[in-house]
Formats: sequence, C-alpha cells, structure tokens
Amino acid sequence: MSNIKFLDLQKINAQHAAELKKVAAEVIDSGWFLMGERVATFEKNLAQFNNSKHVIGVANGLDALRLILKAYIDLGVMAEGDEVIVPANTYIASLLAISDNRLQPVLVEPNEKSFNLDIDLIEKHITPRTKAIMIVHLYGQVCWNEKLVAIAKKHHLKIIEDNAQAIGAEWNGIKTGNLGDAAGFSFYPGKNLGALGDSGAVSTNDDVLASQIRALGNYGSKQKYVNEYQGLNSRLDEIQAAFLDVKLRYIDAENQYRRTVAARYLLEINNPLIQLPFPVSAQFSVSENKEHVWHLFVIRCKQREKLQNYLAEHGIQTLIHYPIPPNKQLAYKELNTFDYPLTNTIHEEVVSLPISPVMTHEEVTRVIEALNLFSL
Repeated sequence: MSNIKFLDLQKINAQHAAELKKVAAEVIDSGWFLMGERVATFEKNLAQFNNSKHVIGVANGLDALRLILKAYIDLGVMAEGDEVIVPANTYIASLLAISDNRLQPVLVEPNEKSFNLDIDLIEKHITPRTKAIMIVHLYGQVCWNEKLVAIAKKHHLKIIEDNAQAIGAEWNGIKTGNLGDAAGFSFYPGKNLGALGDSGAVSTNDDVLASQIRALGNYGSKQKYVNEYQGLNSRLDEIQAAFLDVKLRYIDAENQYRRTVAARYLLEINNPLIQLPFPVSAQFSVSENKEHVWHLFVIRCKQREKLQNYLAEHGIQTLIHYPIPPNKQLAYKELNTFDYPLTNTIHEEVVSLPISPVMTHEEVTRVIEALNLFSL
C-alpha cells in the first residue's frame, strides 16, 4: 500500500506540466525575465479574478505585507511605534512584517471554533497608538464580519488582510483580498495557488497606495535610476508569473475539490479523541460553503504525538501548523512572558491532515478509516 503524502506537489504540477513547460520555454526564448508582459498579464488576471482594482506582484508573501505597512508609513498613515492588532494564532510572518517596519504587534487570541482572530476581543486591545488590524484568513477560512468593519470605521483603522492561505474564498460574494484596505498574497509552492518557487502579490483598490507599493518594491523607483523613496528589491519574476497565470485558471475547481474532501472528513470522521474543525458559516453545506477553501484541514488531538506516529505507521503523512506560536518564539522574547492560553493549547494539539486537489477518493477513505480506528 502506497504512502499518502501530506501534499503531493509533483502530482499537482504534473496536471499542468505541458502548459507549464510551454510557458517556461516562451519566457526563456523571450529573453525578458523581470517586469515584462508575463507579470503584467498575471497582475491583470489576478485583479480580475479577485475583482480588485490593483495587483502588484512581489517576491513573496512576507514582502507583500512588509510593503503594505511600509507604504502606509511613507504616506503618513502610520509612524514608528504605532500598533497593529494581529492574531496570536498565526504564522510568524504576520508579526515579522509588522516589527520589520518598527511597528508594534498587539496579539489577540483566536476564536476557539474557527482558529481565526476573535473579533469580539479586538476593541479592548485598541489604544491611541493603534492604526491597523491585520486579519489572517487562517487555514483558508474567511475572517470577516460586519462587527470588524464597524470597529475599524469607529476607530479609523486600516484593515490589512494576510491572504496567504485563502485565495478564492468569499464572504457575501466578495473574495478575500478584496475585503479590507489592502491584502498580501503568498504563492509559496504549497499554497492553493502555488508557484514553482517564492512569489507573492499585493491587492488594493487604493490608487495612491498601489503606486507607492509598486515603487517601494522596485528600489523606491517609479522611473529607472530615479529613486524617490528608500525602497526594497521585491519583484515577481516573469517565469513565476507565467506559471501562476497557468495555475490561476484552475484555482476555483481545485478549491472546490478541496471542499469535497473536507466535507467527507467532517461527515465521516467519528472519534471522540479527535476534535474536528468548525466551519463558521452554517447556512451552506461544507461543499457549498465559499467562505472556506481548505488550504489546511486541521484537527485537534490531546495525544498528538501518538496520533501522528499511528498515522505514519499506516502510511499517512501529517504536519503541524504550527508547533510553536509567535509568542513563544525566541525572535519575540518580549512576548514570551505574555499569557495566551488558548493559542498555546491550540499549538500543542493541532495536526494537519492530507488535503489537496489530487487526493483520490480511496486515499481519503484510508485517512478516515485510520482516524476512526485510532485509540489509546
């Protein structure tokens, strides 16, 4: 019996191999590798897909968030020492983007059911120095509601989306990446829309912000050798843009397949030792719920190590997203003494199951059957 990979990238890319090889050859033959037609085309197509006015290709997802904040500082919206509210239960990149700009991350605990930022807890963390809320659509599920919008409006705060995991998800027909003031995308190979290397993008409907971000990502330059700002070198290259443009055509269908896998997991896994994820929207079936694209299917188990070892023995690969929360990382020693009990508990119990657009029904069945037979 073959092993079930957590994410079979070879198989995922093999689906599109002919198209990927064709566009790679075209880019190589063109002799143009940066800031060319392929990037412009992908930016246009992603903006159309997302219904966003502007998309700016950048080097990676972290840079996308860094550049949004840097642009707001340059535009006078924020200043060094200002605070940005961010979920405690997130990948460290969300915090790195904030602290890299000499802003202060203010961590807020997640909602226990969704794992996303608990919007009900935001307001008590707002101070006169708070300038933005960075939401993270964690694991592929939308983090948004009317209360969030009202809080931001009341306190004159920007809403920045960390949309690294949720491309294609929707809230009331609006796609993530087009809900807030600006959004950062990651196209790391393991993402639902994954490049064959590092790359990312920013989306926004703000003309001034878009112009500033584009310049900042190109050495602070709008005109070659004329540098208006102290910028970065963070650009999406032609070959990755070409690859992404191919794969963008299939993202809705692949997200929908992920929903069907998730629906089976939620319906058929039945073991009191395992806590299943809870999709926030209850008005639709899992397979019809556009608020989740199931980048990750994350369960909780108090006996995590035993469960992982058991599944490995049955040829099922799992991962942990994430074993150490940001407040426990050495990079943020100043946060080590703060108490985030729910975040800490979640990070001690979470296990990510295989889920992808290339999992077979037989593989899904094997995962379900193995989980249902797990015991102490």
